[in-house]
Amino acid sequence: MHLIDPGTAGEHVRRAATLLQSALGASPMAAGRASGRVNLIGEHTDYNQGLCLPLALPHATYAVVAPRGDDQVRAVSTLAPGTYAGDPATAGGWAAYSAGVVWALREEGLDIPGIDMAIASSVPVGAGLSSSAALSCSVAMAIAALVGPIDPEVMLRATMRAEHERAGAPTGGMDQTVALFATPGEALLLDFADGSRTPVTWAPPGLALLVIDTCAPHDLADGQYAARRAGCESAAAALGAASLRQVDEPALAGAAEAWLPLARHVVTENRRVEEFAQAVAAGEWPEVGALMTSSHESLRDDFAVSCDQLDVAVQVALDTGALGARMTGGGFGGSAIALLPEDRVQPAMAAVASAYAGRHWREPRFLRA
Repeated sequence: MHLIDPGTAGEHVRRAATLLQSALGASPMAAGRASGRVNLIGEHTDYNQGLCLPLALPHATYAVVAPRGDDQVRAVSTLAPGTYAGDPATAGGWAAYSAGVVWALREEGLDIPGIDMAIASSVPVGAGLSSSAALSCSVAMAIAALVGPIDPEVMLRATMRAEHERAGAPTGGMDQTVALFATPGEALLLDFADGSRTPVTWAPPGLALLVIDTCAPHDLADGQYAARRAGCESAAAALGAASLRQVDEPALAGAAEAWLPLARHVVTENRRVEEFAQAVAAGEWPEVGALMTSSHESLRDDFAVSCDQLDVAVQVALDTGALGARMTGGGFGGSAIALLPEDRVQPAMAAVASAYAGRHWREPRFLRA
């Protein structure tokens, strides 16, 4: 069983700085850090003007940067072979999330020089833990450290544009928001209708939040995510609403359209987020767990974004003593989370690993959130 260590900031910055010097011959002038995240509850609600409750991970991405004398970008990473070199407006692949930030900040009207950058990270790629937003936001933070303060709201828009317009992943903004604004020991209750961000203390006594990376492929730019988003927009339009946030459960009664399951998930998930935040504040941890599991069932049955690996991870964790468990992130692979008594963490890890081995699946990885 592999438990992924987040490492230290110093270790990762040194790795990135060494790579910058060896690959590009540049000396780092500034560094930036941004965390990965798990979403405690509230999935596929952000782009529907809804509610979600993400929590920053100790696992983070680090960018070191140096200015250039032209307007070009060169980028290297410990996680990807080769070097991107060229116009940030045309960057593709992983460079869209890094070099694309330079383009997006310029689009916001900022005078950003050409940049040499190197990336190091402990956020697993493809695990549904927001490695892409951690990458974009770490670059934005590094550039701000290089050129002078940048309004965080400008950085938020720029990192979202890099992911939407350069990488082609139409995410809703939750990942970038938590990467830029989260603080240790607190989840962020995000309301995408009014833009509010409310800290929620996360300190479940005697309990651990175990992240299970299923190692099943996870790609938000493959069309499935966009299809769900388009379906939600169709549902809102058919119901005469600007977004599904304006729809309540009685409004769905009697509907039989193809979009009904998508709408039902979003509407009920917003309610679950509110109940979850209230239960956390009241210390009602069994209720917190029950809402997590209910969220997973809705994502599996109504929104249809789970998969066998996620379902098995959730069920095995529940069978091993978890108060609740659910997939986290966009789905179609990625990770699950389980709220477990401390003394059940190792048994749960062993049970999930055994269940995967018995099905000849890739060995899962684990993180402590």
